Amino acid sequence: MKFIFEVRMKDGHTAEEYADAWVRASRLIQQAPGARGTELHRKIGDPDTLIAIASWDSKAARDAMESKHNPRVAEIIRSAAPFVDITPLGEFDDPEWVVMPPENSDH
Repeated sequence: MKFIFEVRMKDGHTAEEYADAWVRASRLIQQAPGARGTELHRKIGDPDTLIAIASWDSKAARDAMESKHNPRVAEIIRSAAPFVDITPLGEFDDPEWVVMPPENSDH
């Protein structure tokens, strides 16, 4: 599953500042069972808006990580909070099926 949220930088702050906190927190969070990795992307045409994606084996695995308070992760998140606005966009299951266009054939 994917947990996706939007990050908007406040005036006077940069995406690089948030990325530093994101990497530090992700290193700790990714040690949890079921963690599959994280991604951080800039919005095209708006370098102060990011989309953050955390991948997990399941919602249960992510919820289990959230239920275990990690003071180091909490401190990193608190340190970034003053310079960003974060909006959760949702939790999404991995697709049950994927539709791909047919390959070109000369037949």
